[in-house]
Amino acid sequence: MSFYHSKEGVATYFKMAEGYDGSELLALLREYLGANSRVLEIGMGPGVDLDLLGTRYAATGSDYSQLFLDRYEATHSQADLIQLDAITIDTNRRFDAIYSNKVLHHLVDHELHKSIQRQHDVINPQGIVMHSFWYGDHIEEHAGMKFHYRNEAFLSSVFSPCFEILRLQRYSELEEDDSVVLVASRCNP
Repeated sequence: MSFYHSKEGVATYFKMAEGYDGSELLALLREYLGANSRVLEIGMGPGVDLDLLGTRYAATGSDYSQLFLDRYEATHSQADLIQLDAITIDTNRRFDAIYSNKVLHHLVDHELHKSIQRQHDVINPQGIVMHSFWYGDHIEEHAGMKFHYRNEAFLSSVFSPCFEILRLQRYSELEEDDSVVLVASRCNP
C-alpha cells in the first residue's frame, strides 16, 4: 500500500475523493447510534467523514498512513487521531462504534477475519460496526492497490460469528447498486 505512504499518492487520493462523503451512510448510522457515542473511524483518509462524525459523536480518526493523519492535524489541531492498521487495530481504547467507508475492501479474506475479531475486542458491549464496500465478488487493481469487492453472502458469513447483522443492503454511489453497507451489533462472548 505504498500509494498511501507517498506524498504524491496522498495528493492523488485527495483529488480522487473530492466531492464524495459518507453523509448517506452517516444518516443511516444515526438510526442505530445515539448522539455523543464514541466512534472510531478506520481509514479516515482526507477526514471528510470524520468531520461529519464529529458533529454528532465523540469521533476518533485513524489511518495506517501517517501522511493522512499529519495533513488532517495541520488544520484540525484538537482532533483525536491515532495511527492504526485496519487489521490489528492495536489500541487499548474502547468505542461504542467502529465505522469505515470503503476501507476494508483492501484486506484479503484472512486479514478481514482478523480485523473483524479485533473490532469485536475493542468495541463496547452492545456496540455496533458500520462498514461500506464496493459490491461484487471480484478483485480489481488500481495504482498498485487491490480492491476486494464483497457481496452480502460473504459479508454475512465473515461478520456473523462476532456480530449480529442489523442491516446489510446495497446502495448506489457511482453506479446503481455498486456498493453494500453492513451494520451489525457486537455479540457477547
